[in-house]
Amino acid sequence: MLDLKKHFDMGSLLLIVVTFVLFVAAIFTKGFTHALLLEAAIFLVSVKLIVMAYKNIDATDSLHKRLDEISKNLDKIASHQSSASGNKD
Repeated sequence: MLDLKKHFDMGSLLLIVVTFVLFVAAIFTKGFTHALLLEAAIFLVSVKLIVMAYKNIDATDSLHKRLDEISKNLDKIASHQSSASGNKD
């Protein structure tokens, strides 16, 4: 089963649940009228913002991993150069 806490933080999950509950409540109180389109648009905007936040976190994590690899490689190069210059003296 998909681990939601891995992909979304507690605030995002709470926002999804509250928005969905309000959307369903609007359907039952207003019925299927033109106001339903407004409610659906608000719901979709909320979901889109949450998905964008997830993609942003995913991209940031990917960049952090790449920067860590670059840092490790630079440390290896620096230690190799310092040991090579130490051997020549």
